Amino acid sequence: MILTVCMSPCVDVTIELDSLGVGQLNFVRNKSLAFTGKAINVAIGARRLGAKCHAAGFMYSENGVMFEQALCAEQVPYSFVWNRGRVRENYKIIDKKSMLTEINDVGGQVEEGKKEELVALVKELSAKAEVTVISGGLPRNADETYYREILDAVDRRSLKIADADGKRLLAALDAGVDLVKPNRDELQQLLGRELHDRADMLSGCYDLLDRGAKYVMLSLGKEGAVLTDGHKNYYCKSINVAVNSTVGAGDGMVAAAAVSLSEGAGLAEVLRAGVAAGTATVTTFGSISFLKEKYDEIYQHLTVTEI
Repeated sequence: MILTVCMSPCVDVTIELDSLGVGQLNFVRNKSLAFTGKAINVAIGARRLGAKCHAAGFMYSENGVMFEQALCAEQVPYSFVWNRGRVRENYKIIDKKSMLTEINDVGGQVEEGKKEELVALVKELSAKAEVTVISGGLPRNADETYYREILDAVDRRSLKIADADGKRLLAALDAGVDLVKPNRDELQQLLGRELHDRADMLSGCYDLLDRGAKYVMLSLGKEGAVLTDGHKNYYCKSINVAVNSTVGAGDGMVAAAAVSLSEGAGLAEVLRAGVAAGTATVTTFGSISFLKEKYDEIYQHLTVTEI
């Protein structure tokens, strides 16, 4: 089983425009709503690849039923720690050039005792999981140390994947994780330096290995990704596809990587699957995950090289 833990769910409102005119009247060409959160996206992506999954995390009473319905439609079981209030709404505006403008709402707050309740739930569920994924943001009244607290609760027999940035990523590294997946911008901001070429990027990945990661998968957007354990380094170039939205591409990568790791795959296969899922995700509009058929098609065209 793959367990995913979402501590900051959100409603993604994706709006497609011909062009975004700031300070002007804009007309919507297409609109969709997705009941999501990074770890929820990962659970759905992994389920579409045929894996057994379970989604856990915080949820809110006013509109949480929509998340239950979305997960049921994908045949993903779930266990939520419920709170009063409403799940935040994020707006993603895409113009005809596939330029993405994002407006993210602040996260909700969790009630007294609920953080401890989620820690206990993760401890219980992760005992049955080959892989546990912690990704995304935090509630307003939880600081980055809660990331470490959640990861420390994961059963020692379960592989741990963290997809976060900034101080949350550092907290995850302090807890010790099997895989982290920053993108190039996130890694540059974390390290405080620019990564100009492949040697720079590998050096940045090694820094994360030194801080507590076993593997680092560095997403390079349309260029593909790098995966390293400090001894062997692999690169997989993506293929050209029609990009409809980059929303959720990183979550697709994590989903496929989690499935591959749960099956005992080697690093090259983990990377190939991750790039295939990330690339497949960008071909969709208003969807929080990729289509299995598109994943299979792209996967066949990818090659992994050792660098």
